Amino acid sequence: MGVRPSSPLDKRQQQQLSGQVDGLLRAFLPCYRRQLAAAMLRQISRELEPQEPARCQLSHTKKLPRVREHQGPLTLLWGHPPQWQPTFCVLRGDGRLEWFSRKEEYESGGRTLGSTALTGYTLLTSQREYLCLLDDLCPSSSGDLAQEEPLRVLEEPVNFPLFLVHPFRAHLCFCAHTRGAQRAWRLSLQSAIRLRATVLQRSRAPAACAFLDTVQLYRRRRGFAGGDDATLGSDAEVLSAELMRELLPALRAQTLRSLRSTGRARARACSEFLDAVHSAVLARVSAGLRAFQPEKDALLAKLERTVRAELEQILQQRAQSARRLEAEIRDPLEACLCRMVDPQLPQIIHALLSLVEATLQAVRTLLIRGMDRLSHHLRKNPSGTRLRREVYEFGEIPWDPELMQACYREAERNRSHLAQLAEPFGFLGMQSLVFGAQDLAQQLMAAAVTTFLQLADKCLTSTLDCDQAAEQLEKVRGLVLKKLTSDSETSRWRFTRDWLLGIFWPFVWSQLGVSYNSEQPEVDGDILAVGSQALTTEGVCRDVIQGLLLQRVDRASQSFSFVSPAPLLQPPYLWTPRPHLQLVTCDIGIQVTVIISTDEGAETQV
Repeated sequence: MGVRPSSPLDKRQQQQLSGQVDGLLRAFLPCYRRQLAAAMLRQISRELEPQEPARCQLSHTKKLPRVREHQGPLTLLWGHPPQWQPTFCVLRGDGRLEWFSRKEEYESGGRTLGSTALTGYTLLTSQREYLCLLDDLCPSSSGDLAQEEPLRVLEEPVNFPLFLVHPFRAHLCFCAHTRGAQRAWRLSLQSAIRLRATVLQRSRAPAACAFLDTVQLYRRRRGFAGGDDATLGSDAEVLSAELMRELLPALRAQTLRSLRSTGRARARACSEFLDAVHSAVLARVSAGLRAFQPEKDALLAKLERTVRAELEQILQQRAQSARRLEAEIRDPLEACLCRMVDPQLPQIIHALLSLVEATLQAVRTLLIRGMDRLSHHLRKNPSGTRLRREVYEFGEIPWDPELMQACYREAERNRSHLAQLAEPFGFLGMQSLVFGAQDLAQQLMAAAVTTFLQLADKCLTSTLDCDQAAEQLEKVRGLVLKKLTSDSETSRWRFTRDWLLGIFWPFVWSQLGVSYNSEQPEVDGDILAVGSQALTTEGVCRDVIQGLLLQRVDRASQSFSFVSPAPLLQPPYLWTPRPHLQLVTCDIGIQVTVIISTDEGAETQV
């Protein structure tokens, strides 16, 4: 499908969209303010909780997640009528794709022919699958297809296609020159799509957590009870997509009535109109959130002061309200869990654990291969240019989509089976779950690589011969693998518990709402801690239900605690980290802080 600058909307359409965006923000922002208070309370409460005995063993990298920049020639379906035209494409580190008329135009800093952030796109590499998608968007009779002269270019077989499709953005149709180039672009584009999608999920800031909670609350009040993929993207992108989903049926019907073309040509024209609408909505939402930013910053600062000052009183109120609410809902909750959740819980736990264990085992395997490769080159030439290049490439493993593909593929492997198990609970967020597992693999790999390079940097000196250096590197290897084992065990259970809540919590809430919420007021508006708005009836009720649900999850999980098909998933207390390395002066020019775990579990900073 070709691409051109989206047709401008007329003044009436622009005013109508502005009013709809303003209405969305008026409904969303008051709830967001209350959720900011609740998120601040959770953060401050966690600061006072006892620290987990098994803290992260690996040294986490300070580098922000990024896409490895990729560039090269691609053929793009472009123009009206659409034709395949050569372009030079560049995938930026922030997940934006740009295309130029030729490479020289890019190198000279010339203007792009077009660009797009890859949030929300799906990548297809089958021409037949893409044509079926167009037919599903705008069904037509067989006679219509024969009349579509402009789109016959899509009927002709193309080699190595890359179709980027979006529910309300113009489609992008590319072709690579070779199968190898197609694969490289496919892996890079998939990494960019994931990076753009999980920006909020990766953040632990109160504002991001509050935003995600507000979106879920907003959707629940509009009848969307199950977990889904509605929170993928930045804050402006998520809100824009929410409004677009609400408007989509009416927009599609309006557009199709006004179009004279048929079949795939109509689908093409419809996607271009939706692209114009989405661009206008995104611009308006972005402006609204920017205008709210100073107020949000001031509110967060005030909330932190207020919550800290009133913390004891707020926590007492929360405990009192929680006891009252638990007494009210325990019986219906128990009945719901026994009847609907308990029969399926073990199967879903097993499916989630299988997914994350296979993913983390792939991380371990890839890390071992990279460390062994470094040891091999160290024995051959400890100071050569080749070794320095190998060290750099080892450090790039977490951002190399080709190498990390083995880990990402494991996260996808059991997707359909898990989706079938979760479907009865209204869970439609499998893309978010898979992205979360892939993000976890990348984060652990980045931490392991960082730790290995830091420790190796300390123990390798010019005074060591090749055999001595290899022996030191082997000790570093063993220590890093032990640290990875510990962090992997912690991560797999955190991931599993979080996603069990994501699957069951919205379902249980909706089931209880039939008998419970009908007797209570608009719960989010029922403020319990007036000074900070940190407590609401709904927030406390949610915490109570999630706490009771997690107790159920933990009891059901006990039978899985020692099921470890992968060696890295041994319980962390089966080994004791010891400082195997004698730290000496570094001679390869890297300034580092090394964390060494001691016998008592303390950490020494060098």
